[in-house]
Amino acid sequence: MAEQKIDLRNLKAGGFIKERGKDLFTVRLRVPGGRLSVDRLAKIAEVAQKYGKGYVHLSVRQSIELINVNFADFDAVVAELGEEQQKVASCGARVRVPTACGGCEYNPNGLVDTQKSALEVDDKLFGTATGHHKFKVCFAGCPFDCPKSATNDVGFQGAVWPRLEADACIGCGLCAKSCTEGALAMADGKPVFDAKKCIYCGDCIKVCPTSAWSAAKKGYTVRIGGKWGRRPLVGTLYATFVPEERAVDFIAAVLAWYQEKAEGAGRVRLGDIIIREGWQSLLDHLRRDFADFVVAETTAPQVIVNQIPLPGQA
Repeated sequence: MAEQKIDLRNLKAGGFIKERGKDLFTVRLRVPGGRLSVDRLAKIAEVAQKYGKGYVHLSVRQSIELINVNFADFDAVVAELGEEQQKVASCGARVRVPTACGGCEYNPNGLVDTQKSALEVDDKLFGTATGHHKFKVCFAGCPFDCPKSATNDVGFQGAVWPRLEADACIGCGLCAKSCTEGALAMADGKPVFDAKKCIYCGDCIKVCPTSAWSAAKKGYTVRIGGKWGRRPLVGTLYATFVPEERAVDFIAAVLAWYQEKAEGAGRVRLGDIIIREGWQSLLDHLRRDFADFVVAETTAPQVIVNQIPLPGQA
């Protein structure tokens, strides 16, 4: 009987990653936003015990990976995981599973529903072929930015713009005391707002005892062009207060520009294409449908140059 041939490229694209051992693979599972039910977690543990090494690995992008799975068991693994609607993830030049923090459901710092955004992106864009390289998206709920928006191809960070109803202010000063950025100071018993120092955290709104501070607008700050790895880039600011319900459309617009501009460039990430084409090209493209949210100007992704000795250094 002829030996079965394995197409490793297709398997990797489908979330099955070849290990060192003969016929053994890591199976990467699809966990958008890093959240899954306890029942699903129990099923994963059961499958890992039955077909894997008896342990799992938690990837840095919130996926669960089953280790030491024989390729002969793939169908059974997929079928048994499917009993709890657990799906296998994807690798390669595709839109990857989005990561997210807990968002505003239970985290007191959360400003937006990052989990909802992650599920929407996973549902509508996951697995979309870029034609060039991987494409990573994350959602952070507040300026603490735990998912590190600037290290993703497109990174979203929750933001709120505060507004003061002066007649409702009792001059308690709690807003100024809570503003660690120095955007608020008290003068003549009333808060004075320095918009240039505001980082959109909304702490003034949270502490106000009379609701004199409220949200004038809320949404996502968006950074584009980041990546990590051998030649890291730090993504830069392209938009502010993008409504949560438009996150998928915004990503799709960035993806369309990337697919077009990287044509023929081979295996290259979005940030490198921005550097080659210029940030103005992408900004102009986004302005067509997101004119109310894109910034007037930005900078190219920032190159981290100290990964290796600089010229002249030993």
